[in-house]
Amino acid sequence: MHALSFYSPMVADQLMSHRKTATIRLGDKSDKYKKGQIVQVLCGARFGPREKVFDAVIDKVEVKRLRDLSPREIEHDNPELRRTEEITEFLSQLYNREVTPDDLVTSIRFSEILNSR
Repeated sequence: MHALSFYSPMVADQLMSHRKTATIRLGDKSDKYKKGQIVQVLCGARFGPREKVFDAVIDKVEVKRLRDLSPREIEHDNPELRRTEEITEFLSQLYNREVTPDDLVTSIRFSEILNSR
């Protein structure tokens, strides 16, 4: 099973409250993530233990230039951001390298799978 891993503790709260329903990853990840795929959503330190937040289904995978992301797409990734400049700065910090609006990104939308009762 594939996973969507998140390293920031802030993200765990956003995921559990359903304020984060997408992830924007640097580069073309369309070969790894496909619409309809089931993934585990995990949080924890890089190279450390991870906690499973929930299972999810991937609803949509789109590859585009960072500058072509809509404010709504950015907000689904990080509810605190809306502008290209903000997500560019955020990704630069996350990936520890300069990211530009010309960089290719993959927007992955996902929905939690609820357990049936």
